[in-house]
Amino acid sequence: MAEAARSIPAGIQVAPSLLAADFARLGEEIRSVESAGVALLHLDVMDGHFVPNITFGPPLVAAVRRTTELFLDTHLMIRDPLTFLEPFARAGADLLTLHAEAFGDPGSPAGRGAIAAGLAEARRRLEPFRCRLGISFRPATDPLALLGEVGGALDLVLIMTVEPGFGGQAFLGGQLARVAAVDELRRRRGWTCRLEVDGGLGEATAGPAIAAGADVLV
Repeated sequence: MAEAARSIPAGIQVAPSLLAADFARLGEEIRSVESAGVALLHLDVMDGHFVPNITFGPPLVAAVRRTTELFLDTHLMIRDPLTFLEPFARAGADLLTLHAEAFGDPGSPAGRGAIAAGLAEARRRLEPFRCRLGISFRPATDPLALLGEVGGALDLVLIMTVEPGFGGQAFLGGQLARVAAVDELRRRRGWTCRLEVDGGLGEATAGPAIAAGADVLV
């Protein structure tokens, strides 16, 4: 039987993005954020299809895992996430967050059914590994209808506050209403999932994101 998955660190957490690191000094950069006291590291995986950019795959995740015991919060911005679940889990990811839109249209009943089926299959495939499961939503996607059906089975919900694919974009303040709505839904349903926001966060935007209900900031 597999060991229990690691819990997502409690409380308000900042998860530095690996994409902001100097990859020529990656070990040094990771030790720097460890020294700063962070508990999570956010890994953005892009395939050039789901988003118009390419980053890295399981070998780099495995190298990071050999370097640190930080919780590896791994965000799969890829077209076919089920195919790559096992390689990333074997590489040492602690959490795999999949985009709802990679499975279907969250705005239609048929699409929500396909997404729910995809998440159930993802959960089944991750059972042998110490790996948790999350879901992510593009800014244009309303998450509430889908989360009403699947939210109780998730470990994390990620609301994008920029369009996924590139760093350095401006924070989309309109997404805070969605963060607040998801936070209200999880509290009302008694869910234990964490609520993460990703994109455009800094001194001016972190406070409003936390006030809206976010507890993990990328």
